[in-house]
Amino acid sequence: MKRSDIPSLDDLRAFEAVARLGSVRLAADELVLTHGAVSRRVSKLARDLDIALVAPDGRGISVTADGDILAEAMTKALVLLGDALTSIRQQEEDKPIVLSCERSVAMRWLIPRLSQFQDAHPDCPVHLSVGGGSLNFARDGVALAVRRLDFPIDPDWQIKPLFDEAIGPVMVPDMQEAFEAGEYIALGSKTRPDAWETWQSLYADAPKPKDVRQFDHHFLLAEAAASGLGVAICPQIVVSDDIERGRLIAPCGFVADGSGYGLIHQRRPELSDGANMLADWLCETFATVGARPAP
Repeated sequence: MKRSDIPSLDDLRAFEAVARLGSVRLAADELVLTHGAVSRRVSKLARDLDIALVAPDGRGISVTADGDILAEAMTKALVLLGDALTSIRQQEEDKPIVLSCERSVAMRWLIPRLSQFQDAHPDCPVHLSVGGGSLNFARDGVALAVRRLDFPIDPDWQIKPLFDEAIGPVMVPDMQEAFEAGEYIALGSKTRPDAWETWQSLYADAPKPKDVRQFDHHFLLAEAAASGLGVAICPQIVVSDDIERGRLIAPCGFVADGSGYGLIHQRRPELSDGANMLADWLCETFATVGARPAP
């Protein structure tokens, strides 16, 4: 028989359930169909094949010899199909959850905390990649992405707000006096070349720098400040751990710059259980940005 001659799989599935369970009513319950719908599918299958599949048997029905052969073949086929789907799903579950995160946030804030999730969920391996701006989830194999929301958002994406960006000047403690006297070098990032201008528009009375030097990324900028190369205008999240340890200080504090970060994923397909757990953990963890422990 050609594959094109194989009858409706819905009809075959209905007949297999009737033959296996010995009852149209039980088959209807299993398939979440009406009794009449199952009966019609079995009758249609018999007509399409021109084979008697069931026969009246008292108040019920019995499966014919030809029906037994077809039912046995269908049961084996469905078992084989179920095993294949289980294998595919298991492979998907075993794959690492790919989380894409902006480079500086990943290196300076997320990586030191990610072990908390892995320790709590050892069966949910996470692969962390870095990147910024828009992305192609399917092409890049990404399940979740942490992004500064400063680019057009695809309507098919789901966005969960994480935190508002805040910036401020940071420096080693020994540099505070030079900063207040205006005897300092300003350090900025090429990814946000207007950060100093934005901050100074909010703090017009703040001392102006002698010069401004640019670095490629904020994680380099933070390290430059911690090495005493100057005063860096940095996002709070990038330097929060260094401030907590006293490696850097932020004498002017931090001010919101009007932007924010979000957790992005596709609306379809739905996230796996592991990816949902990671998403919940990320939302809870990022909610602590800027928080300080009680004294």
